[in-house]
Amino acid sequence: MASQNQASRINRQTWHFAQDVRLQASAVAVGPKEGEGPLAAFFDKIHDDMYAGQQTWEDAERQLLEDAISALLQKAKITGQDVDVILAGDLLNQNITTNFTAEKLAIPLLGMYGACSTSMLTLANAAALVNAGYANKAIAACSSHNATAERQYRYPTEYGGQKPPSAQWTVTGAGAGLIGIGGNGPRITYATMGKVVDMGIKDPFDMGSAMAPAAVSTFLAHFQDTGRTPESYDLIVTGDLASVGYPIAKELLLQEGYDMDPVYNDCGLMIFSPDQDVFAGGSGCASSAVVTYGYILDQLNRGVLKKVLVCATGALLSPVSYQQGNSIPCIAHAVALEGGI
Repeated sequence: MASQNQASRINRQTWHFAQDVRLQASAVAVGPKEGEGPLAAFFDKIHDDMYAGQQTWEDAERQLLEDAISALLQKAKITGQDVDVILAGDLLNQNITTNFTAEKLAIPLLGMYGACSTSMLTLANAAALVNAGYANKAIAACSSHNATAERQYRYPTEYGGQKPPSAQWTVTGAGAGLIGIGGNGPRITYATMGKVVDMGIKDPFDMGSAMAPAAVSTFLAHFQDTGRTPESYDLIVTGDLASVGYPIAKELLLQEGYDMDPVYNDCGLMIFSPDQDVFAGGSGCASSAVVTYGYILDQLNRGVLKKVLVCATGALLSPVSYQQGNSIPCIAHAVALEGGI
């Protein structure tokens, strides 16, 4: 078990992991559109169709999550028996993708839901369990699928409904990371857990505007709690604010005295090329997951990047809530990854 000086909470929102907690390995599986984007070389498995060889889109999403976790175990040269717990989530009702996948893996499961913030929600909590000694090895994972998300939250693709430019394209993919003490991979040093922020936005086709203030809230807490600034990092990314929310977040942070321009990017903008038809950019659990567990971890492991802050953003709406005219509460969770230490 960790002693008191091996873990600490900074104010209310930020955890400091004093033990040598590391993201020891990771793996990513994606769909065809993601495989046509600029980060394709960093993905372990690219399916050439949205069904991933399955009969339904929901089964396809399960296949993506299974592929990511299977590739992760192979890369780490371990089996599921070596993993104490998996923390995972997805966008579908009752985390159904996660539940079916975990049943096949036969690993103890902590199912977690944070909408599109689930990637860092699971990673932060996996790091906390490992740091405290409750797990020797833990897997953090999440998934999303464009067609399953559209069916649940908006209109099935067969409907052919028109979307405004502010809409986003849910990333089809899954990402998984292995967390343990020591070994290879970047250290997980801080996690800043977000508060729910609701600015009264009700449009489910404008997630970027809704989520940007939540990202800003978490960034401000992180900088104030840790004493760090944007200059402390080589790269800072949000999960899926895309072309609408990204400039809003930058402007709000600049008003607070933080110039993010030199180091700030957004996973929803990074995963697709400008010429791909994805409206405002990518979204979904997998947006931040596949960029982090694919591209960012590669750059940290190769020493191209030294310090990265990933702030995954999530819109906590449900089909029932927005159909009843409720606004969209949002949240963001941030994790600091540090290579070369």
